[in-house]
Order: sequence, then C-alpha cells, then structure tokens
Amino acid sequence: MRPLHRAEDPEGWRAEVESNRSVVTQVDDGATERGKWPTSSSSAPHIMALMLDQLDLRSGMCVLEIGTGTGYNAALLAELTGAENVTTVEVDVSLADHAKGALDSAGYPVTVVTGDGMKGYRHNAPYDRIIATAAVRELPYAWVEQTRPGGLILAPWVATFHPDEPLAKLTVTADGRAEGRFGAPAWFMPMRSHRLQQETIRDTDERWAASGKPEASRYGITVTPEGQRIWLDTPDNPIG
Repeated sequence: MRPLHRAEDPEGWRAEVESNRSVVTQVDDGATERGKWPTSSSSAPHIMALMLDQLDLRSGMCVLEIGTGTGYNAALLAELTGAENVTTVEVDVSLADHAKGALDSAGYPVTVVTGDGMKGYRHNAPYDRIIATAAVRELPYAWVEQTRPGGLILAPWVATFHPDEPLAKLTVTADGRAEGRFGAPAWFMPMRSHRLQQETIRDTDERWAASGKPEASRYGITVTPEGQRIWLDTPDNPIG
C-alpha cells in the first residue's frame, strides 16, 4: 500500500480509480499519526456489481446504505432507484462530508447521514432494501425493524464462522423476523465496533477446517427480536 495523491500523480490516480481493484481511501481511522491499517476503501467494481445485482433494485425503491465511504456506491444506488430514495450513513465525519460534496457535485443529492450505521436511520424508514458495505458479526435488529415485510437486507460477514467472510442475504417477514443464506465471498472491512482479533480469525479457520470446510452457501441465518442464530444446512441445525 502506497500513498497516491491526485495532484502529484494524476495519471496514476486515474489508473487506480478505474482499475477493478478495491482502493484504500483511509488508514487508521483517519488519525493524525497515520499508520498502515486500512479503515475505509472504495470497493472493487465487480463486488459492487454483484451486490447491486443481489439487491434486485427497481426505480422508486427506498434504500438505506450503511457505510458511505467515497459515496460512489450511493451514486450507483441513486442512478438505479432515484436520488430522493437513497439514504446513506457514515460514522466518520470527514468521510461523510467528503462523500456528500462529491455526490452533490456529481448530481446525486442523496441523503447523507453522519452517525452510527448500526442504528440504521429511522427517519426515512421503512426501506425496501438495506445494504451494508462494511462487515458485521451480528446483524442489528434495527435494520430488520426498518425494512418493509418482503424487503431485503444484504450484509457481508466478518470471519466468525467461515474464512471467506461471505455475504448474507436476508428477507424480512411480516412477523418481524429476517432469514436467509450466505453466498459469495466479500472480504469487506468490518464495522468499527465489529472488528476481530487475529486470534479469533485463526480460530474460525481452524473450526471451519475441523468441520470439513463446508461451502459458505450451506450456512444460513435467522434474526429475531431475541437475537440471531447462524445455522448449517437447515435452521434446526444451529452452529451459533
């Protein structure tokens, strides 16, 4: 990872932006004494496309994005559903301010909220779709409460049960539950409150290997007001 400044190397900057790789845009939470731990990025275009496809978006749908980052994904959501239907939440003040400026100047005046994405954003609920662009280890029930029955929640997972950190796609039901399965690997940066120790990640890999290395698609999740349950193959076979 090397610093890259648009003013100093415009051609290199553009090549990085137009690549099919993720681009790190912040390290160490933007602290003054910056180190080398990535804490925010622009996702790889193919991952963005995969997630947008999974959401099955249509014009007029009300969407909540958790994790604004650069604002690029919010612009794509706005293009598909209408800027007036998109709300995006970013915990980092500097990132939120930068994204709002970029979105406004690009002609996508979505609602940018600076706050804790774990709480969602009740003011514009209910949503037809919620998408998280940062990984979680527990799905906030607030997201379920703020999604219409029949709506979808899409969120990447940290390595608590599978090393590929797969995407979870859940459908919300009228009785206040959300249930679905895991799918493609995603490898997103975690929500700030959901970061894992390296020891936990190693333990996950060992437990997964000891269980025969099941495909991520064999796992599912059920979320209720009482909590969440991750299961293997069927909901009556919980693993945690």
